[in-house]
Amino acid sequence: MNKAINIAKCFESFSDTFSPKIIAELNGQLVMLVRCEGDKVPWHTHADEDELFYVLDGELEVQQRGKSVTVGAGEMCVVERGTEHRVVPHGHVKLMLFEPAELSTREK
Repeated sequence: MNKAINIAKCFESFSDTFSPKIIAELNGQLVMLVRCEGDKVPWHTHADEDELFYVLDGELEVQQRGKSVTVGAGEMCVVERGTEHRVVPHGHVKLMLFEPAELSTREK
């Protein structure tokens, strides 16, 4: 049976940053919430997976070598597999991430 997931309440349940919390899984994809603040994400590449960043609150800069895009609340950005990238939040940012469950760079 389907159930409603209250995103605001999920965010209330944690305060740590750069530590994605899984709220759902579908078709081999994880749906995660994450709080971001500060410049902590190193340049990295996912060889086999695309990654989707959906900004719920705040503003996030998604950088690729030689270019960047600013993503605001209500906007999303897809980073294609094989693309070196990093994210830089502008202040405190709340994100929803969609990633394959077997993402090659995720800590196990």
